[in-house]
Amino acid sequence: QVQFVESGGGLVQPGGSLRLSCAASGFTFSRYAMSWYRQAPGKERELVATITNVGSGGTTNYAESVKGRFTISRDNAKSTVYLQMNSLKPEDTVVYYCYAPYWSTYDYWGQGTQVTVSS
Repeated sequence: QVQFVESGGGLVQPGGSLRLSCAASGFTFSRYAMSWYRQAPGKERELVATITNVGSGGTTNYAESVKGRFTISRDNAKSTVYLQMNSLKPEDTVVYYCYAPYWSTYDYWGQGTQVTVSS
């Protein structure tokens, strides 16, 4: 069974940092691109960052709203993808999810991890 388990969220002051982790299972992790998404209540899910699979060089792409502040990375040995978030802003306050775009037609979404940026 494909599964994604996010962790690492919490409360942080504006300008602070957090590192999110996502443990994936049920598929050969290294073969698939991985992405981080976020979703505010009542809004559509937003793509935040993507990292390609090993065969594609592990290249990264970011939403304009997070470019230069967030960094996505992966540890294929641990089947884990990370999101390092720096210079956090109040508008980054949402629930963050990880997912493999390959499974987009399926519903394997995890519970996500809440990030709250507030003083």
